[in-house]
Amino acid sequence: MAQFAVGIDLGTTNSIIAYVNLDNENSPVELLDMQQLTGPATIENRPSLPSFCYLATEAEVEKGVFDLPWEGKRRFVVGDLARRQAADVPTRTIAAAKSWLAHSRVDRREPILPWNAPADVEKISPVEASRRYLQHMVSVWNSKFPDAPISDQQVILTVPASFDASARELTMEAAHQAGLPQDLLLLEEPQAAVYAWLADAGENWRSRLNVGDTLLICDVGGGTTDFTLVGVGEENGDLVLKRIAVGNHILVGGDNMDLTLAHFARNVFSDKGVNLDAWQAVSLWHACRNAKELLLSENPPETCPVTILGRGSKLIGGTVSVDLESSSVSSLLLDGFFPRCDSDASPSRRPASGFRELGLPFESDTGITRHLAHFLRAHGENGNPIRPTHILFNGGVFKADPFRARLMEVVQSWFTTGEITPLESTPDFDFAVGRGAAYYAFAKQGKGIRIKGGTGRSYYVGIETSGPAVPGIERPLNAYCVVPFGMEEGSEIDVPGEEIGLVVGEPAKFRFFSSSVRKDDKPGDVLPYWSEQELEESDSLEAQLPADEKFTEGYVPVRFHSRITELGVFELWCKSTISDDSWKLEFSVRDKIK
Repeated sequence: MAQFAVGIDLGTTNSIIAYVNLDNENSPVELLDMQQLTGPATIENRPSLPSFCYLATEAEVEKGVFDLPWEGKRRFVVGDLARRQAADVPTRTIAAAKSWLAHSRVDRREPILPWNAPADVEKISPVEASRRYLQHMVSVWNSKFPDAPISDQQVILTVPASFDASARELTMEAAHQAGLPQDLLLLEEPQAAVYAWLADAGENWRSRLNVGDTLLICDVGGGTTDFTLVGVGEENGDLVLKRIAVGNHILVGGDNMDLTLAHFARNVFSDKGVNLDAWQAVSLWHACRNAKELLLSENPPETCPVTILGRGSKLIGGTVSVDLESSSVSSLLLDGFFPRCDSDASPSRRPASGFRELGLPFESDTGITRHLAHFLRAHGENGNPIRPTHILFNGGVFKADPFRARLMEVVQSWFTTGEITPLESTPDFDFAVGRGAAYYAFAKQGKGIRIKGGTGRSYYVGIETSGPAVPGIERPLNAYCVVPFGMEEGSEIDVPGEEIGLVVGEPAKFRFFSSSVRKDDKPGDVLPYWSEQELEESDSLEAQLPADEKFTEGYVPVRFHSRITELGVFELWCKSTISDDSWKLEFSVRDKIK
């Protein structure tokens, strides 16, 4: 029996652990102090672990610069010191590994980070970077609780609601490699934020929400933006919470704001006759992060200096610096990320330009309010947006009061009737997701409120149609629904429909799709046509199934069997109709199908 429920928020910019004693229903949710290097040979406790990884040079390894009490000759450092290194040595520092996990256009198991690093830097994969953050947290936990190792505890690991099946599986892979238990659970971050609010509100939540209310969770973190709608219903006379919808993956967050400030600061440098090279531009991005947080704080200074190392012959060993004004930064970020717009606004799809050098597919339109307008219309009726009655903010970006105020102002302007109320939440948005994850463990044991809703997407398999070949034109593809929206964890279904031919004995490409808006599709439904707004393609899978003498036609007639595990993982099985064979399709890059 687990002694603790452990909530882990593996964040884009900061990671935390929250925990609660399962043996005591009145036990508060606590934060684990994160032991980490804050300077060479200097170890201190911090409430969070910055999600940065610095790759050491051979000289630093030999000197033991980054050694820890439990590990020597370390070739890397994570946490506070790594974050500091990001500004000075950006080509050896990994940031935003979590965003890379969701980047389906790269092999996330290959050593690609730091992106565009020189050849002499030994790179690592996004999965490996995530493993290192989690392994550090595992070591800290086991050091504090030697008699209750984390592998024996009930662990909840949070992921963005917008993570597809592949990104979730890669997260699980990193977690298991780091020493977390095999039965750890995944929980979507917006739901975790609601659980944190429930933990604070206690039974009083029923007096603050009523039947028919709709709660909008706006979660803007370091790398992603997530929208979730939760409805308030009634069952047997009790109020219940049920998820209505989740948004698509939107790669806009605090990192984009830092890049925007870096571009702004670069122009300021240029006006002063200082032209920055590519190395300094990346360093400037990291330096602007600290300036942003200071200039958007509750009582900001009028200006904040941004300083980076010089590169010219006259500046070797020196620095260059400019001052950023608080008013200019606030205006730049408010209008750039939370612009005023109408309810019929949609994000523009023009090609991105300024951020492409970092390799991540940032959204070309950074207007979060335009993305939100599109999301609310997608889940409304007759082209009208669904009206939330309450808004719950989450994510480090919303620590800045101006951002919360602007978003409330814009959303309220879309509706002529009914006041939209912000829900008071934990004062520190950095810790809400971890705290909510720990509280969720109580809910799993029947000791708290659970949010119902099952999967936030419906899933489809691409089926190539039969017919005569046409030179230069691919055969039409049908999307075959194998998981309906809202399928609950721990359930499984035989997908109805005709037999499907599963190719064996030759290389084949398997294509998968998902949708957050097609909520009425049933297992077995076939879609011959769809728009990009309806279905989103996930990772494809190229593999060769071994041939067998009993499969003489080059394919196997199969039917699908879908399963959502108790851990929230989607499994799709192909069951032969002429033998006892079956194959499980994995939703990530694999060398072969298991």
